[in-house]
Amino acid sequence: MILLGSTGSIGVNALLVARRFGINVEVLACGKNIRLLNEQIKEHNPKIVVIANAEDIHNVNHSNVYAGEEAILDAIETADSKLVVNALVGFLGLRPTLKAIECDKKVALANKESLVACGSFIDTSKIQPIDSEHFGLWYLLQERPVKKMTITASGGAFRDWDIARLHTATLSDTQKHPNWSMGQKITIDSATMVNKMFELLEARWLFGEGEYDAIIETQSLIHAMIDFKDGSTTAHFANASMQLPIAYALDEKMDEAILEHVDLVQVGRLEFRQISPQRYPVWQMKEDLLKNPQRGVVVNAANEAAIEMFIAKKIGFMDISKIIINAYENFHDIRPLHVSDIFLIDKEVRKFVGKNR
Repeated sequence: MILLGSTGSIGVNALLVARRFGINVEVLACGKNIRLLNEQIKEHNPKIVVIANAEDIHNVNHSNVYAGEEAILDAIETADSKLVVNALVGFLGLRPTLKAIECDKKVALANKESLVACGSFIDTSKIQPIDSEHFGLWYLLQERPVKKMTITASGGAFRDWDIARLHTATLSDTQKHPNWSMGQKITIDSATMVNKMFELLEARWLFGEGEYDAIIETQSLIHAMIDFKDGSTTAHFANASMQLPIAYALDEKMDEAILEHVDLVQVGRLEFRQISPQRYPVWQMKEDLLKNPQRGVVVNAANEAAIEMFIAKKIGFMDISKIIINAYENFHDIRPLHVSDIFLIDKEVRKFVGKNR
């Protein structure tokens, strides 16, 4: 397989699955974590390695190392592997998704931004989702009429904070996720609930028009639920691990135990909460965004620009949501007609955010 984002949490789990099933890793691509990359190279012996910055090439223990976005696209095109695991973070992951589909390769997709920004131009028949929520929906789907699909959220770092305190939240505070350790950006997105907005948009592109929603399940043991028109509901329970959806991306007939089963007696009880726009202001956009999914490119660009400013301490935590909502309202009439429009809109939104912060 071709693994993009090998040193992140999803990439690390993908390599654990590759080791378990003896899967050849032809390409490893990562950002700046050269130490971990060298450990992965030693174990998996890829043919090609791609990193973010050319100045780090001499630190990589491999004879075939390249740097930059174009190198990732070239590796996808020239590699023999028919599976691309895209675990890159941010808008950076879009071009590799498009290139993989162009090359008739299957994409095990964890890069939310690909579908959020460009869903109307992506052939989802080539996509196997490996986010636990979309995997859960895929796992539950039967040939029965569906009324509603629901995914779950942890609630992020501030689910139990007094709302008045959110204005003083720091970058360090956003990283204290109640259930697990993830990368910096996705943990911020979890705290603002942007992450769940993105996942609803992804579900809309993956499974078609319909009714979608999200609720908070505090233990992250239920990942998805489907309400069928007959009045019944099914839920996907599993211990939180990316290894399960990744394993199915590699083999849809998976018949081995990947995880321990959830012991409901030991769990004792589950707690569900509504997602409140008072705590998560972006949630007020949910219904309109699902009706106008092509505007996902605006939300993504505004979010990435706002997060950069938050990390640089130029804005406060609650300003992230304000910036996203402002951009969404300003670019209310965008209608991308071609893939190239997505990249132009992305630039315009980032420019707008920079001028109006």
